[in-house]
Amino acid sequence: MSRKLLTGNGAAAWGARLARVDYIPAFPITPQTEIIETLEHWIGRDQMQARLVTLESEHSMITAAGAAAATGVRTFSATSAPAGAQGIRDALDILIEQKRIQKSEDLQVVVVLTGDGSAYGMGMSATSSAMGRNLDFIYLCYDNEGYGNTGQQYSHATPHAAKTSTSTGPGGHPGFKKDLFSIWAAHKPAYAATVIGSEPLDLARKIEKARDIEGPRMIISLSPCPTGWDFDPSLTSQVGKLAVRTGIWPLKEYENGKITHTKKPAKRPPVEKYLKLQGRFKHLFEPKRDEKLLAEIQARIDAYWAEVDS
Repeated sequence: MSRKLLTGNGAAAWGARLARVDYIPAFPITPQTEIIETLEHWIGRDQMQARLVTLESEHSMITAAGAAAATGVRTFSATSAPAGAQGIRDALDILIEQKRIQKSEDLQVVVVLTGDGSAYGMGMSATSSAMGRNLDFIYLCYDNEGYGNTGQQYSHATPHAAKTSTSTGPGGHPGFKKDLFSIWAAHKPAYAATVIGSEPLDLARKIEKARDIEGPRMIISLSPCPTGWDFDPSLTSQVGKLAVRTGIWPLKEYENGKITHTKKPAKRPPVEKYLKLQGRFKHLFEPKRDEKLLAEIQARIDAYWAEVDS
């Protein structure tokens, strides 16, 4: 039997189909919209027998799912990525135990994709619990440092001084980007890593390593966003490379209780080279340089690397 590479949403949809669910309450205005679209496509073409109902909020969706499940109806919904992964992994294991599918039909690796708004904030409790249960899955956070689906409001991943649609004051966002990698590492998962597309060899090596490990595998991908960060799309690779070279985005991994930096900048250019390319930091340079904020941002980066090198 041939294998097929699926996205996290694609795998979730197949999990629901293989589990032969009867009822799917949905709120398709979230990162899991692709799951609902895929299920609707199958249902509309008689490739899957289930009732799909679109509701007005995530709260209503979960309430409907709980009520339906209480009656014994096989129910599927999607809102929490780790909980979704738990359901898929459990459902596949049950189907294998009941001999309703063969071991060769198992999806092998359950992968979920989430944004930074969920990973750094509102979904953190679900992710923490999944790691606590030692769930066998890959969790990939697409980190564009804001709520990109709804207009780039600030999230707990938004860096200090960046302007967002909800951080419009003269100094930009007053808060600081949460150190999600360290929070994950404190849970002692099987693996955790930071990656970025502009360093493809580092990214590929870490994805391949994660694929071959069992247990919670947690990956954060910094994802430069031309729309949300306000820069020309042609500069995407340059912005990503400068994130690493200036040291503002350290590439590292956690495994077996040890944190290793996989790419240490030999000579870090000033962080303003990275900031200047992005309109969200324009206020730090025009109409007048904000020396205090620029120095503060640089000092935090320098302090991080001084600790790493000590």
